[in-house]
Amino acid sequence: MKPFRFGIVAGYAPDLTSWTAQAERVEKLGFDTLLATDPVGTADPFVLLGAAAAVTLDLTLGTFVVADPFRDAKALDWQVQTLHRLTGGRFELGLGVGRPGGEVHAEALGREYPSPGERITRMAETITHLKRTADRPRLMLAGAGPKMLALAAQEADTVTFGWRPTTTETEAESIVDRFRALAGPRLPEIELSLNLMAVGDEPAPGIARFAGVDVPELAAAGAVTVLPADPGQAAERLLRWRERWGISYVTINSGYAEPFAAIADEVRKAGG
Repeated sequence: MKPFRFGIVAGYAPDLTSWTAQAERVEKLGFDTLLATDPVGTADPFVLLGAAAAVTLDLTLGTFVVADPFRDAKALDWQVQTLHRLTGGRFELGLGVGRPGGEVHAEALGREYPSPGERITRMAETITHLKRTADRPRLMLAGAGPKMLALAAQEADTVTFGWRPTTTETEAESIVDRFRALAGPRLPEIELSLNLMAVGDEPAPGIARFAGVDVPELAAAGAVTVLPADPGQAAERLLRWRERWGISYVTINSGYAEPFAAIADEVRKAGG
């Protein structure tokens, strides 16, 4: 089994001082990674990750996830290689085909935003270009549908499962099993990841607006996107999921950094 890693998906910061303070806080709490969305508010994640690298020592920095349609492959490779080299290998590239509504940002950048199938084909071409360089950062792909899972099984160093907020353990197991079959002999090389929505069962209006259902309902339904507030119970669940599914890299949004840090500590104490 792979050792656990724990990461924070960064929240919006109104200025560079707030952003770098967030990075310092995440490192102080003992997390392994700080991840930037694309965009972060309206900001370019690569610019912000460079700033985070300057104020941290050991924290790995990554994207969660860069939308391939927003950038030319050669320009993306330039940004990726710059961060990879100048951070001493502390950068990981998370890459995806774009989330709902991405066409608005693509249009603002003067970029095309074709159909999902065309975006996957184009992203495969981007990956081929990125992999021309032997010394490259780890590649994380976000997978949900059959085509993305198949591409991740073939190309990813890490796959994060893009399941629905309401996904139950039974539904999650089906998705993971499908991916494991697709990965075949590559499976031992691939790190499996889960992005959580919340810890505990307190209402969270922001999550409710995004997911269409609030945290108490998700927790009551046993959704895998929510962990118990009790660190011991949450750690037991994560250890069980690693044993059962092989998931060893777990991330959550910055609003839950403190309670998630306590859970990470419990997992480590238990041998994770």
